[in-house]
Amino acid sequence: MLGLSFAAVPLYRVFCARTGFAGTTQVAKAAPGVAGTRMLVVHFDANVAPGLNWRFAPETSQIKLLTGKTATVFFKVTNLSGEETAARAAYNVSPGQSGAYFDKLACFCFTEQHLGPHQTAEMPVVFFLDPALERDETMDRIEELTLSYTFYPRPAVAPLTAASESGPKL
Repeated sequence: MLGLSFAAVPLYRVFCARTGFAGTTQVAKAAPGVAGTRMLVVHFDANVAPGLNWRFAPETSQIKLLTGKTATVFFKVTNLSGEETAARAAYNVSPGQSGAYFDKLACFCFTEQHLGPHQTAEMPVVFFLDPALERDETMDRIEELTLSYTFYPRPAVAPLTAASESGPKL
């Protein structure tokens, strides 16, 4: 039981990443070769968790996108503090069933972001909506999607130090 409890979290993450469950977006290596026929509106939402002194916002609040076409949108982030900070963005897309068709080619959310004191950066997201969504009955009535990000501060990491004099002797 203990082993299963430790395995549950990574297995759930893999399941969500492969199926788009709970609004988990997909990661694509290449854009589709053919465009679809549906036009959808994609809204962008940006948030900062408590404890992170950053300002974060999309440069555009929404776009219209044809399935199969690649889009690039930018988010602007500013470190409002006087010291370097690091954070990681968590993301999802709603409604939840659309996650299986929201494919990212590049995203700032794939890596931890570092900003110097009062530094501002533009961060791109390159994505497309998989034309396969046109064949999914659960997507028939969906006309709008929302891609949402929240930046969370990186937990403080204790510096590594040499073993103390009172430590165990080998």
